[in-house]
Amino acid sequence: MIGDRIRIIRESKNMTQETLGNLSGFTQSQISKIESNTRRVTIQDLPKLATALGVSVSDLLEEQAG
Repeated sequence: MIGDRIRIIRESKNMTQETLGNLSGFTQSQISKIESNTRRVTIQDLPKLATALGVSVSDLLEEQAG
């Protein structure tokens, strides 16, 4: 799911949920909910998260191989 993908990318960049939240305009709590797939990610959220993570929106939507 997208929350898992966001968490994987965030962790690969040694970024905390708080840092991602600050960079994307979300709270740490919202990031936590997104990553645990209990908060839906809207189409408007994707560019904010992608920019904060330094990836493209398509990178967020890609399924992990394997």
